[in-house]
Amino acid sequence: MRFVSKKQTIQGVDAETGVALLPVEPEDMWHANNLIAIEDIVKAHAVRKVVQESSTGSTHTERVHTDLTIAVTSTFFDPAASALHVSGRVIRENDFVNVGQYHTLDLELNRPFTLWKLHGWDSVALQTLSEAVSDDKPDALVAVVMQEGLANICLITEFQTVIKQKVESSVPKKRSSAKDTAGGMAAFYEKTMTNMLRAVDFNNPRPLLLASPGFVAQDFRTYMQTEGAKRADKKLQRIARDAVVVHSSTGHVHSLNEILKSPEVQATMRDKRFTNETGLMDQFYERLRKDDGRAWYGVKPVEKAVAEGAVGRGGGVLLINNSFFRSLDIPTRKKYVALVDKVKEEGGEAKVLSSDHESGQRLDALGGIAAILTYPIFDLDEEDEEDGGEGEEKMLGSEGETTVI
Repeated sequence: MRFVSKKQTIQGVDAETGVALLPVEPEDMWHANNLIAIEDIVKAHAVRKVVQESSTGSTHTERVHTDLTIAVTSTFFDPAASALHVSGRVIRENDFVNVGQYHTLDLELNRPFTLWKLHGWDSVALQTLSEAVSDDKPDALVAVVMQEGLANICLITEFQTVIKQKVESSVPKKRSSAKDTAGGMAAFYEKTMTNMLRAVDFNNPRPLLLASPGFVAQDFRTYMQTEGAKRADKKLQRIARDAVVVHSSTGHVHSLNEILKSPEVQATMRDKRFTNETGLMDQFYERLRKDDGRAWYGVKPVEKAVAEGAVGRGGGVLLINNSFFRSLDIPTRKKYVALVDKVKEEGGEAKVLSSDHESGQRLDALGGIAAILTYPIFDLDEEDEEDGGEGEEKMLGSEGETTVI
């Protein structure tokens, strides 16, 4: 996803002027679906059937191209076709459509649309927008394609490859002394590692692919492991440990074509978008089995845990389904946005899970909200037992009960 205007930034998002976006790859439709909520305003290209009357009084129907602005009443996302259909009432009259008529906009690749948030851009919406327009998406595979003295640091999604940095370094030829060659390669590895850590966010675990002819990639992995141990840098040690080394014919970017066809890489990239979320749900269920007081689900227990500061720095995680942020009730949406903001302020992690994926569906079975606490608490459900869980039932519908884990 791209901003239509190069001058547009996340910091400069204006609720009044709206945000003009250009989807350029199928994955962008998934992001657009997460961005557009009920009551938002969307302007996009549309094809409309209109009845035209001739001078003789006869009529005929023709399809006309126009731009329509609608207030969204529903959306339908087809992940298989990467298609997004946005329906709503027309709020700006033009030559072909009257105000109040209903129309469905079919958002398409390489056709811009403009989005206005009627109730403003809250922190969750801004985070979603930031992820949509960023090249460095959390699910992107990091690839370093290298040979002696040359490294290309790339980010690869299912739909595109972005070259983040090209590293070149002078390495003495093999006719030079072994000491000079080893020193030159060490300097090259250090330069590559520094540029990679600067260009790519490794704060959350993500796949790293190292590819080269010969043993360059394997030696680079060993260099990172050694440096990580010297510096007592656990993040660097983890990056090196999890890296996958494969063979390539050269260190140039065009070698990615052959690399991405390898079974190891295809296995690494498969379903990578939701790997972290799946791991967090597994961690939650593991604590559920342990019954250690650090896993809770349901609105009221999670709210109380967050209020007590138990979902903060030191391993606290809030898991919440994206459906909570598509609520028609604005106070309800603001309530959950405030919950996410509170967790982040306390140093915890807030993960908005997609109901389109297995991890989000598992969370749905728990009422759509859960938390992993930094320390055990065993009485968060006492009030719910006293009042019979009526308040929880109002909030969750069929998921009326809450349970202490």
